Amino acid sequence: MKKALLTLFLFSAIGARPLPAQKAPEGIWEGYDGEWLHVSQQLVALAEATPAEKFSWRPAPGVRSTSEVYMHIVEANFYLLSVTGPKMPADMKEGIEKSVTAKADVINWLKRSLEAVKQAHLAVTAKDLQKKVHIADRDATVDGMYLRIVIHANEHMGQLIAYARMSGVVPPWSTGS
Repeated sequence: MKKALLTLFLFSAIGARPLPAQKAPEGIWEGYDGEWLHVSQQLVALAEATPAEKFSWRPAPGVRSTSEVYMHIVEANFYLLSVTGPKMPADMKEGIEKSVTAKADVINWLKRSLEAVKQAHLAVTAKDLQKKVHIADRDATVDGMYLRIVIHANEHMGQLIAYARMSGVVPPWSTGS
């Protein structure tokens, strides 16, 4: 009974339909790297499934457009990662959230930022994760920064799912195919 309830909860939370003997999506329950893989795959899949003309869609005036949400994730990934040590990309200019709007460019930047986080996390040691860093007038750890990165990406994944559904796009993983 517990397993059935957990399966129902999991699949309703991620928008997939449970099938007999269906495994959890790749990455779920596999620690940080698995969770990062899962959200990265979903972000890219949703961006690729969204028609180019929908990248300028916004739910209301003054609210981020679809491309702006993706580019906000890109900026946050690189900035939060830079707090842990890696440098910001030299070609990442101020205002990129509003200046990069074409689907192909947004997806390129998104993939680049997701891969940067993945590779940086794979390179850190347990000792590195405990290092102290300073951000927004407070102390944190490298581990805390990676946690913030994965939570932030998932937070905006939820926003992008809502955007997609409001603009007629079905997230690819919820089609049942």
